[in-house]
Amino acid sequence: MSDRLSVFKTYKLYVGGKFPRSESGRVYEVTAKTSAADAAGQGKWLANAPLSSRKDARDAVVAARKAFGAWSGATAYNRGQVLYRVAEMLEGRRGQFVHEVADAEGLSKSKAAAQVDAAIDRWVWYAGWTDKIAQVVGGGNPVAGPFFNLSSPEPTGVVAVLAPQESSFLGLVSVIAPVIATGNTAVVVASEKFPLPALSLGEVLATSDVPGGVVNVLSGRTAEIAAPLAAHQDVNAIDLAGADDVLAKELEIAAADNLKRILRPQPVDNADWSATPGTERLTAFLETKTVWHPTGSLGASGSSY
Repeated sequence: MSDRLSVFKTYKLYVGGKFPRSESGRVYEVTAKTSAADAAGQGKWLANAPLSSRKDARDAVVAARKAFGAWSGATAYNRGQVLYRVAEMLEGRRGQFVHEVADAEGLSKSKAAAQVDAAIDRWVWYAGWTDKIAQVVGGGNPVAGPFFNLSSPEPTGVVAVLAPQESSFLGLVSVIAPVIATGNTAVVVASEKFPLPALSLGEVLATSDVPGGVVNVLSGRTAEIAAPLAAHQDVNAIDLAGADDVLAKELEIAAADNLKRILRPQPVDNADWSATPGTERLTAFLETKTVWHPTGSLGASGSSY
């Protein structure tokens, strides 16, 4: 047989459960990270990734808001099942992600495999938290008076997530999973330099049980996409994991206009995504609902039911 030509993959955005191209029609070159590339200023060409526009960002917010009601209204147990299903699908495509992470981050196959395995384990870890976080941050409150006083967590809403720039997959999973585990929906801006694993993750989400619009993945210039998201009145919170100090300050100012919740991790550039996560990212985008109810005290004796 004669040598066959390779079939190059066309990467697309993931918005509202569909795979659109950028409405602008723009793309940008993604190259492999290697030591030789660092010295020469360019690496092996991998693919053309969509260069998202402001309209793409607005479309993603609309999709996330539309999906929020059903996703936040699902039981915590059901959300855990859905997240576990994502881990199952990632396990089945492990080889693909090892290849993409190795190319993106300039890692050996063994180190890339360790990153992918850790990312899959991270999905399982957050899947287990979906029906437990309420017991950690909620509960009964002692009050002075004949009342039951109960607090329970509720999701904040639509969260804009700037994925880490250097950790193309493990860091990406570490910022997406806690957002949706607690019932929020997400608009994710992939790593500008290494967007391909994030775009492939969109394919996994589409073929798992995650409803369309719960996670929306955009690629392109982080600053260009993040600016309209930070100023968007229908975005309730923003995670600045992928923003440098200068960009983070600008986005914080824009986000203050509608009092968005802001998570600005420190340090930005040297975060250890392999460390065991705590509950910080689970609780960062939760609101607390408190309910008062009379205990039903009867008569002067203070007897109650």
